[in-house]
Amino acid sequence: MGETVTRAQLSEAVYQEVGLSRNESAELVELVLAEISDCLARGDTVKLSSFGSFSVRKKGGRMGRNPKTGEEVPIKPRRVLVFRPSHVLKERINGSSGGASAAAD
Repeated sequence: MGETVTRAQLSEAVYQEVGLSRNESAELVELVLAEISDCLARGDTVKLSSFGSFSVRKKGGRMGRNPKTGEEVPIKPRRVLVFRPSHVLKERINGSSGGASAAAD
């Protein structure tokens, strides 16, 4: 399996590619992530071209079952985050050679 990419690694990639200072790169990554989070918290959909879209879906309450005890337990209504990858991202993940620009590993 692949490794987990951290905020620090994203900031370093911005630093290497864009040429901002390390502090500015870290701040830029934080601002982008904060804006995405704020939009989703408001219930907006976030679409990133050639990547995918994030949206919030409402799930109704229902009765669930504790798998350990078999006891029925009510599950409260909640909002869940949904990600739908773009076709370009799907093709890139599956190794098709017709899509997006190659990124450095």
